[in-house]
Amino acid sequence: MVFPQNISRTYSPTMIITRKANERGHAEHGWLDTYHTFSFADYHDPKWMGFRSLRVINDDLVLPRAGFGMHPHRDMEIITYILSGQLAHQDSMGNGRVITPGEFQYMSAGTGVLHSEQNPSGTEAVHLLQIWIQPDANGVTPHYAEKSMKDAQTGKLHLITSKTGRDGSIAIHQDADLYLGKLDANQSLTHTLAPGRHAWLHVAEGEVTLNGQTLSGGDAVAVADESQLDLRGQKASQVLLFDLN
Repeated sequence: MVFPQNISRTYSPTMIITRKANERGHAEHGWLDTYHTFSFADYHDPKWMGFRSLRVINDDLVLPRAGFGMHPHRDMEIITYILSGQLAHQDSMGNGRVITPGEFQYMSAGTGVLHSEQNPSGTEAVHLLQIWIQPDANGVTPHYAEKSMKDAQTGKLHLITSKTGRDGSIAIHQDADLYLGKLDANQSLTHTLAPGRHAWLHVAEGEVTLNGQTLSGGDAVAVADESQLDLRGQKASQVLLFDLN
């Protein structure tokens, strides 16, 4: 099945399209082992250019004392989630922080920002997910925020980002609700999609079933015209769920 960048209502009434982990783009740079869910850098696949406003999900493993040197971004909403290890952040807004497992970092690049992301450990690699969301307005004032989910309760979805910053989430420049879900084995949760909304589910770790379909770490699915998502953990797992317009 050809994957459409933006699923249209001209397709079947319900649609779930799977993106398997081993089908993603892959690059090995010595210091960086990275998998690209969507086209990025030297990896290009016209079938996988993004989904709705979601443009990048990079699954990165950065070796000790290595990282991304100071470099520019503009007009992009950038979210990083740490799965293991540590990541030292510095930016031209004056922020400096070491991010650890269970923490989300948000940076709205807006009119332009310089930043670096380095693994400060001399012994342990850092495993992270980097997410880019296209903003609904360009030229905004750059902004930085963090949200810790180290102690997040299992068996429920926790709102990380939203357009309005509701329920203690980080306000971003896009109608994109990002949820973190943690599931123990045999634990379940449900998410209802409003009419006209779309979803992207990325399995960060573990193994789950989504509406009966088994998904392992790195797997993802695009969802359109489906009213209810039923998730069940097959083992201890973490998922990122994007509820998109």
